[in-house]
Amino acid sequence: MRVSCGLSWGVALAVLASAAHARVVEEQIHVPVQVKNPWGKQIAQDIRVTVWSDDTNPRPAPIALINHGRAPDAQGRASLGRARYTDASRYLLRRGFVVAVPTRVGYGVSGGEDVEDTGACNNRNYAPGFDAAAVQILAALNAVRQRPDVAPDRVLVVGQSFGGASTVALAAMNPPGVVAAVNFAGGSGGDPKGRPQNPCSQPALERTFQAYGAQAKVPMLWIYTENDMYFGPQLPRQWHAAFTKAGGKASFVQLPPHGEDGHSLFTRFPQVWQPAVSEFLDANGFPAAIAR
Repeated sequence: MRVSCGLSWGVALAVLASAAHARVVEEQIHVPVQVKNPWGKQIAQDIRVTVWSDDTNPRPAPIALINHGRAPDAQGRASLGRARYTDASRYLLRRGFVVAVPTRVGYGVSGGEDVEDTGACNNRNYAPGFDAAAVQILAALNAVRQRPDVAPDRVLVVGQSFGGASTVALAAMNPPGVVAAVNFAGGSGGDPKGRPQNPCSQPALERTFQAYGAQAKVPMLWIYTENDMYFGPQLPRQWHAAFTKAGGKASFVQLPPHGEDGHSLFTRFPQVWQPAVSEFLDANGFPAAIAR
């Protein structure tokens, strides 16, 4: 069923029953977005948003949005399919959230032009790409806010890699109702094979985080690993320092090495990051985990 602007909701795609009779429902909605690419071209189309809910959780539920990263080539972006983040979504469901996972313009089932291209490696212009993603995050949030079972003023935004940096961009917009945000391995321009731990135009990326820090009022948690092969152990610390020195509010956690490339911590090692995120959610007034 096609859904516009979140005004009506499609048939559930999956219903998973647990021993405690929880009913976890996975839905898909279509959300129209209008976004500019980094060269100013206006693009209007629908994106696909996966929405998870548990009808046994207390209502109204807070909202969590999870934002995916960016593959370096067109084939990788097209093969994303539909962003779901099943493990992270289940964790957030246990924390009482309704969870939304947008698949942005230019990726997987949403398709369309690449609106997040930030230019040549030696001359990256990062902010327009991150901002284009942030605009889509807001569109997805506004659609989910129309559900009768959510608290529109209790929103958590989470992002991984390019989606993490886009979450920082969103925090700099200070949208009403966004209470907190989590950045997992946020950044861009990394190439773990061709330029390990040496992202493109690093000074420009640091300046971008600094500019966001001058605007952002949303409390944030930044999580990186020591063996992030995209960004290395030191650059994320520099970005965080630039962000907070400019006025941004963000706690920084750097975890020990995990796997061959800690950049994938969010998807591969959820049990490792969950304690830090739980502490952050507790500190920002979100409900405790629901016992099953």
